[in-house]
Amino acid sequence: MTTPRPTPPRLRRRFDWSLACLLGAVLLLACSCSAVGWNWDTPMTTVIPKSDFGMLIHDIFMLISWWTLGIFLAVETVLVWVCWRYRDRAGAPIPKQIHGHTTLEVGWTIAFAVILLVFAIPTIRVIFKTQEAPAATALRVDVLGHQWWWEFRYPQFKITTANELHLPKGQTATFLLNAPDVIHSFWMPQLGGKRDVVPRRVNHLTLTPQVAGEYPGQCAEYCGVSHANMRFRVYVHEPADFEKWVKQQQAPPVESPDPLAQQGKTIFSSSACVGCHTISGISAGHIGPDLTHFASRTRFAGALIDTTPDNVAKWIENPDHMKPGALMPNLGMTPEQSKAITAYLLSLK
Repeated sequence: MTTPRPTPPRLRRRFDWSLACLLGAVLLLACSCSAVGWNWDTPMTTVIPKSDFGMLIHDIFMLISWWTLGIFLAVETVLVWVCWRYRDRAGAPIPKQIHGHTTLEVGWTIAFAVILLVFAIPTIRVIFKTQEAPAATALRVDVLGHQWWWEFRYPQFKITTANELHLPKGQTATFLLNAPDVIHSFWMPQLGGKRDVVPRRVNHLTLTPQVAGEYPGQCAEYCGVSHANMRFRVYVHEPADFEKWVKQQQAPPVESPDPLAQQGKTIFSSSACVGCHTISGISAGHIGPDLTHFASRTRFAGALIDTTPDNVAKWIENPDHMKPGALMPNLGMTPEQSKAITAYLLSLK
């Protein structure tokens, strides 16, 4: 039997360098993930909070992160020192063996108990702070999670939107969360923590947006085949702009006199569309999104698809092709009918 030849030292060193390069590439890739700005194709971030609720959670997160980093560095420093100090060397005696050290064990037990208290005290304060009853001046928004889209109702304004949540900057908003079908999870990473949306139960979330802008939202609880496509957008307005938006939503929809749009209105009114959708003065269905001001929304179908004539027409013709698992039925509309209905819907400003 022949003895296998040992790996040459040069080959071993080359392997070590290749492994180091691979680890470096992984770290570089991880560091290249930017949290500044967002779009629907990149991960959402919780480390740039834009509300009081988000800031409270972020402070706890950073507290734990810095303490954890300090513990990691201390432990790794001691570990590296021990490995170096007691490394195997030719002619070196075996180090003195230690079997237990009562003072050391009691010391680190007490130290880590104190560290846990450092985490627990501010965490408990934040829990009670975020569970306080909202002020009487808070804006109420009823949030309903459907498979697979979001409905937002503003009872005090008597308006309803779908997949687009509008909030005034600087005013506290309280969300009453419920689900008509299965469990969902309401998540606005930059504005507030997750809250489960559970059938036959109302959960609450209260926060105050502090920075005007547009933010992504997402269902964070697996709820079926199109869970990943159950998104929404949050628009935080300056107070004056929010008032303009409310008045625009309260006004009757402005229809276009275009003959194609009028033809679409006739088709919509005489088809099964009216059984699922509400359009003020036309229909009162409640299964699907309210379409009264459909043209004012930048996206539809769970904020997944841009509101363009081509996309809306394709959606009407074959919803499941545009969004897998969509519960909107295929009504067998011809291309001409879908174009007419599209013209009508895009006239509803």
